[in-house]
Amino acid sequence: MSAVSGKRRILMVDDDRKLCALVKDYLDSMGFLVDLRHSGLDGLKQALADSYDALILDVMMPGMDGIELLRELRKKSDVPVLMLTALGEESDRIVGLEIGADDYLPKTFSSRELLARLRAVTRRGQRIAEQDSTIDLVDGELRLNTAAHTVMLGAQVVDLTALEFALLHSLMRARGRVKTREALIEEVSDRRFDIFDRSIDVHISSLRKKLGDDPRAPRFIRTIRGVGYILGDKPNA
Repeated sequence: MSAVSGKRRILMVDDDRKLCALVKDYLDSMGFLVDLRHSGLDGLKQALADSYDALILDVMMPGMDGIELLRELRKKSDVPVLMLTALGEESDRIVGLEIGADDYLPKTFSSRELLARLRAVTRRGQRIAEQDSTIDLVDGELRLNTAAHTVMLGAQVVDLTALEFALLHSLMRARGRVKTREALIEEVSDRRFDIFDRSIDVHISSLRKKLGDDPRAPRFIRTIRGVGYILGDKPNA
């Protein structure tokens, strides 16, 4: 948050200037501070030059598009990202989630839904700290530090997005117990997913890759078919 105002700072990167102006007016009225950039390259430079609580990022932009921007951003920053996608462009959503977007919103969004999604992605870190006073959660060589918001695998730092960190935190807190997809969705996303929405599985897949976890012979996260996921050797009795 802004050290001066205590308001959440948002960067919106979209070449649709009219939409940007409308979003800025609305979010400013709801207590956010919104900066605007209208090209991918300018947006990337600004995101890395300053501190933001979240980014709103359009996929379709000339030059550097939102996917390329996000890919470059994730090399240096884990700031929460809400992607704007064209209606029905499932491929854009999946690719965005796989490379580190925290959530997505079709461009036909309502202002209330945008507000709800933004509040959700900016609230995750705070909720994790409130849920657990334990500094370290450990499973073998995997260690999650809630205070520093870091994950270590042996001596190696694992770079996770805010949502991946929240998912791992939830699974480690429930070690040995199955977490249903619905429970994970409710805990980390603050929004109702459609029953056919598979984005939670995309995030789990990305998390596994970063942990070097083979889903066919996992060391950490196992799939319980038709139910959800579990971290640990076996469920508690």
